[in-house]
Amino acid sequence: VPVQKQVQVPMVQTVQRHVEVPQVEYVDQVVHVPVQKQVQVPMVQTVQRHVEVPQVEYVDQVVHVPVQKQVQVPMVQTVQRHVEVPQVDKCKCRWCRLCR
Repeated sequence: VPVQKQVQVPMVQTVQRHVEVPQVEYVDQVVHVPVQKQVQVPMVQTVQRHVEVPQVEYVDQVVHVPVQKQVQVPMVQTVQRHVEVPQVDKCKCRWCRLCR
């Protein structure tokens, strides 16, 4: 025969009580966040190119240029002077020009 046990369970009563709940205050701070901008940067690419440079030919012509020489020339100055020439009487010889 099975034995039956009896357990006494207490009776639960619900009672309403007034409880004060503290109010939570939120204090916000404004924080400036810098805006991240995205800019499209063009990609620079250097390419080697072969460029043909025309060759220049110089044709020289020899031209004779006479050399100018400077020579110091002394300065000649002529001065007029008055000279008194004495008058000669006629010569009596046969050889000179005055006598002929």
